[in-house]
Amino acid sequence: GSGKSAAADLFASLGAAVVDTDAIAHELTRPGGAAIPRVRELFGDGAIAPDGAMDRRKVRELVFTDPSAKRKLEAILHPMIGNEALRQAAAAGDRPVVFDVPLLASSSHWRQRVARVLVVDCDESTQVKRVMQRSGWSEAQVRKVIAQQSSRATRRAMADAVIYNDGLSMQQLQAAVQRVSHCWSGAMQRTQIVV
Repeated sequence: GSGKSAAADLFASLGAAVVDTDAIAHELTRPGGAAIPRVRELFGDGAIAPDGAMDRRKVRELVFTDPSAKRKLEAILHPMIGNEALRQAAAAGDRPVVFDVPLLASSSHWRQRVARVLVVDCDESTQVKRVMQRSGWSEAQVRKVIAQQSSRATRRAMADAVIYNDGLSMQQLQAAVQRVSHCWSGAMQRTQIVV
């Protein structure tokens, strides 16, 4: 709900190749996705929706109540996501690469893989409203998910730059992304950035 993916899209409009790790995760867990057999093996048929995709709602509830289930799911998905992200980055040729990574602060290996980290930040109340509007979740559900994530202070502390996206129009967010891109233009010749 911070506007991270919107910022990544704006980098794409400036010519960067965006590698969206959340989209990769969705692809891996769609019907017939590469992670489905292992998810079924570890979590049972109840973790698979009638269409053959991972039942994201059921698995989300499971991992938020059982830390060992979360570790098992991450052990399945993270290596697959990492391999596909690196494949997509290699396919970008000479274009700068922007990795769109949710939960960046809890995935420490990304910091060593990239030249710069941009955090798109907003107040928690704004984040809650945006996620509720986007997903249809209740406020309690959104706050439960946020409570499981790294704090805003932790995310901001690992950043090379922060865009504070609270109350910004799309044009203002675009201007902020352009400023960051311009400041990093020397590094943008062939670099990898994570947002």
